Parts: sequence; structure tokens; C-alpha cells
Amino acid sequence: MKLSQRVNEVPFSAIRKLTPVAEKAKKQGKKVYHLNIGAPDTKTPVEFLDSIRAIELDTIDYAPSKGMKGIREATCNYYAKKGKQYDPETEIVITSGASEALKFAAEIVADLGENIVTTNPFYSNYYTMFREIGIHLNTFDTLVEEGYRLPAKEVIQKGIDERTRGILISNPSNPTGAVYSRDELQAVVDVAIENDLYILADEVYSEFVFDGAEFCSFTEFEGIDDRLILLDSISKRFGACGARIGALLSKNKEVMDAAVRLATSRLAVSTVDQVGAAALYEVSEEYFKEVNEEYNKRRLAIYEELSKIKGVKLTKPEGAFYVMPELPIKDSDHFAKWLLEEFDDNGETVMVAPAFGFYHGTDIGKKQVRLAYVINEKDIRRSIQIIKKALDVYKESYE
Repeated sequence: MKLSQRVNEVPFSAIRKLTPVAEKAKKQGKKVYHLNIGAPDTKTPVEFLDSIRAIELDTIDYAPSKGMKGIREATCNYYAKKGKQYDPETEIVITSGASEALKFAAEIVADLGENIVTTNPFYSNYYTMFREIGIHLNTFDTLVEEGYRLPAKEVIQKGIDERTRGILISNPSNPTGAVYSRDELQAVVDVAIENDLYILADEVYSEFVFDGAEFCSFTEFEGIDDRLILLDSISKRFGACGARIGALLSKNKEVMDAAVRLATSRLAVSTVDQVGAAALYEVSEEYFKEVNEEYNKRRLAIYEELSKIKGVKLTKPEGAFYVMPELPIKDSDHFAKWLLEEFDDNGETVMVAPAFGFYHGTDIGKKQVRLAYVINEKDIRRSIQIIKKALDVYKESYE
């Protein structure tokens, strides 16, 4: 018997594919610092577990397919405070993380063999997910030398063809840490209108913006309500990745009717997690302030340490909690595996995410890695110092 061609064409996650190598290194006694995955170590607010402990149910039943009323209202209230009104009855569907929200959105706007366009580099699981459902990913390049800024309209347009159905933008960007200006997003809006495309807005890192940069949401633009699909998640906002609660929001009635239809096919999202997630929106603004201050310290630390390495190209990240430097090597995939298998500094090494899997149709990312500054400042500095020493050894043998 053979496996399907579809599954054989789905690549391993660029973020997790070296996990078996890292586990082997740990069994050999090495300490591995994980900069490969954006899993926050900040404490999940106590409201989450407190609300779950307070549940008085004899049976944990299915939740409504579109989500429980409490989390739908809490999410919509969150956006209302930011000036965007969504109806909790008709304009939101709760999903199993933002990943399912994106899957629903892609299935709603594109048929088999059609495509959605996004930036190079992109969150690597975009490509994996689209391959699973038979949708292609088109891209336009953003460059490390230009701070990974969004390009001019003409460049975005080159990524669009007769089978393109939507534009997907992560802002603040995973994996680059760029925060796009209103003018940059206006170019995306213009292209979407001119080509009659949907806009899939992945704004799950909107609370993480630094250096006085202002986050501009696609919800702030007039005249695009019918083409805008907003993807949301509690994972990064509240340090609750394991809860797997996301949302799809839109003012387009046909889109939302389709989203509910898709939601019924997978029955429901976890009842318990939805109860906890709704309670998270009761946290004070002080929570976000404290978390932001912590991530800013880490951001400055990783940028400072990377800047000390000769030959590294990088731009200071403005948002999210990622940085994507170009290293003075030829193959970051080989380097990342070598780091785990063959190198350690006093019994310690680092796991990074090779950037090649964050690109499509180009080898631009072959020298780059994505680093997530989600561990404490001391460990971040130690991790980059290990990488610096590793590069010196690696280049003697392989460059």
C-alpha cells in the first residue's frame, strides 16, 4: 500500500523538523536553548485556569459549532475597544487556533488549484496548510537589506495571476518582526481592490509593537469590509498557545455563512478552553504593558548580541517576537542541524529555525534563520554567544 500524493507533498514544518535531532542531543546530555519556536514562556493569566476550576457542569458537552457565546462576545468586545465593531452573533466564528481560521478562510475564498499571495518570507505553516487543501501559495519578495518592508504596488502585483483569490498579510510579521505602516498596507488594499481579491489579515501579534511604532490594522481602512477576513488567536496575546482558541471575523455575510458551514463539519472547539479563553479578556491593560516590557528587553538583547557577530545582516524587529538575520554561511539548514548534532559550548547548544522553509520559489532564505526571543534575557544572550562561537568553528570546516 502507498500513501497519498497529497500527504507526500506536505513538507515537515520548518520550525519543528529538527525536533528529533534536538531530542537526541538532549539525551546525550546537551542543554538545548530553543529559539526555533514562538512559544511564549510568559505566564498565562490566572483568569484562564480559575474560570475552568469554577465550571459547574456534570457533562462536558459539545459547544456550538460557531463558538460559545462568552468567547464570541469577549473577542468582539476586545475589537470594539479598538474601534471596530463586530456582531458576536453573525460576524465571528471561534476556531481551533488561528491556524484553523486561516484554513477556513483559504477554503472559503479559493478553489483547488487556485492561489493566495503573500510575502516572501512567510510563516512556514502557511505553505504546509495550503498544500494540504490543494491551494497554491504565490509570493512577492521582501528583503533583509530593506528591513523586510512591503514593496511597491507594482511588485505585489507581480505575484498575482488569473488564479489568485486573496492576499494574506501577517502584521506584525511572523517571521521577520516588521510592523507595516499605513502607507504600506494601503498599497495592499489598492491591489486587492484593483484585482477584486480578498484580504486575509493575520494580526495575531498586534499587541506586540515596540520603539513607538504604531500598529495599523486592516480594519481601519474604509471600503473593504466585504473583502476583509480577520484571523485572531489568544495564543500569543495571552501566552496560551496550548489552549488552541482562535477566531475568524468578517462583515461579509456569505463568508460568515460559509465559515459556520465549515465549522459544523468539525463539530466544535473545546468547551473547556473556550470558557478559559473568555476569561482572559478580563485581564487589565497592565498585563499587556508588563508583557510588552519583558519582550522589549529580550528584543533589544537579541539584537545587541547578533549585532556583535561579524557578517550578520539584520534589521531591528519592530513587533511580534521574531528576528530573521542572514548569517555569514552558505546553508542555514545544514548549520542548524550541525549545531545540534556536532557542536556544543560547555555542554550547551541552540536550536534555530532554518529560513529556507519560510520562502517559496526562491533561495533568498538559504543563509537566514528565524529566531524567536521567547526565553529570558540571560538565556537569549547566552544562546547568541553560542551561535557566535559555533559560526567560527563551522566556517573553518564548511565555508
